[in-house]
Amino acid sequence: MPERVMIITGVPSDHVDAVLDAITNAGGGIVGDYTHCAFTHLGYGQFKPAGSADPHVGQVGQVNRVAEVRIETFCERSVAKQVVQAIKEAHPYEEIVVYVLPLLSEDDL
Repeated sequence: MPERVMIITGVPSDHVDAVLDAITNAGGGIVGDYTHCAFTHLGYGQFKPAGSADPHVGQVGQVNRVAEVRIETFCERSVAKQVVQAIKEAHPYEEIVVYVLPLLSEDDL
């Protein structure tokens, strides 16, 4: 069974579809005949831009708290770099947080 990884990122709600499209086009979030497979939920991202930052939202020098949608999906490890790159290209933020976590297969349980 191929190794899989979980991919997690947060995006503004108006970019969820674009990021999910990018993930799928890069080979992520696919189960059999289903694409765009992900779990999404609302939350808040917090950050304080400093120096020469050019934030998509918020103010430099201030702690900003913005509503975001967390996307949790997965892909084969062999396409993980392409999926992360696709997220970066579709994401509106200057700095993007993407978590890549290894997953156990059922055989490893």
